[in-house]
Amino acid sequence: MDRRAIPAHASESVWSTTDGHQVRRIDWPGSEPARGSILFFPGRGDNYEKYIETLEEWHRAGWRVTAADWRGQAGSGRLTKDAVTGHIEDFSIWIDDLAAFWTQWQAETPGPHVLAGHSMGGHLVLRALVEGRATPDAAFLSAPMVGFVGPKLPFGLLHGVAKVMRKIGDPMRPAWKWSEKPGEMPAGRSKLLTHDAQRYADELWWREKRPELVMGPGSWGWVERGYASTRVLDAPGAMEAVQVPVLVLSTAVDKLVSHPAAVRAAERLPKGELVAFGAEAEHELLRETDEVRGRAQAAITEFLDRTAPRPAQ
Repeated sequence: MDRRAIPAHASESVWSTTDGHQVRRIDWPGSEPARGSILFFPGRGDNYEKYIETLEEWHRAGWRVTAADWRGQAGSGRLTKDAVTGHIEDFSIWIDDLAAFWTQWQAETPGPHVLAGHSMGGHLVLRALVEGRATPDAAFLSAPMVGFVGPKLPFGLLHGVAKVMRKIGDPMRPAWKWSEKPGEMPAGRSKLLTHDAQRYADELWWREKRPELVMGPGSWGWVERGYASTRVLDAPGAMEAVQVPVLVLSTAVDKLVSHPAAVRAAERLPKGELVAFGAEAEHELLRETDEVRGRAQAAITEFLDRTAPRPAQ
């Protein structure tokens, strides 16, 4: 398929949050008889265009598929004073958006209903499950941001530093350097994400074709609130109360989010399962080489066939 085109049978539109913010979405029609519906959320700085190939594959397998951006990134506007820094006042805003979207989407689509997310999207999906804001039949998380890769220091100390950095300056200012030239992709970025040069190039093509998709670093406000949101997930009994079957896909060499934290999350979830990758896979498991993607997609298919089977006809 053409990863650089919106399929003719998919439709792009906007959805209004409860406070009127405009959020982009894309929908694929389901098959008849219905296999079920998948709602997917991308990661920080992501856009749904990066996952056209994966979303189309789920559609071809019979699923009714929807993906949406998060407010404040990709084609859903910005919450900062510039066009590239990602910021949020609190992750609970995104949880409220997810919950409202979920309620409407679930009522309009055939079951079984599946909720999925990549990286920060996986974090927010898991938090929605922990807080009971969404009740899918099953969920799967690709390289979920349930822990950070960084200095080997106590979590509380790192969060404390982030609190200080947020307080002493503009919380909307970038928390890390993007590149020497504004708008230019950082050197070595591709090595953090995927071994597949063509799929990485697809992202750059979409950014050039749709400049509104471009996003750089997160703000110090985002970093501090990210630590705070992780504390919600880490709270004793939080994940243990989730009764939804959850598949966690993670790679041991992830340089952006913590693989050990993902392993612990799968162990803490009563119906959690883990599919682990090694040096063959970087952070973007669904945009990796064909061999890695094939394993990931096969694991998702097998998991959903067990936990969210096709409705009896």
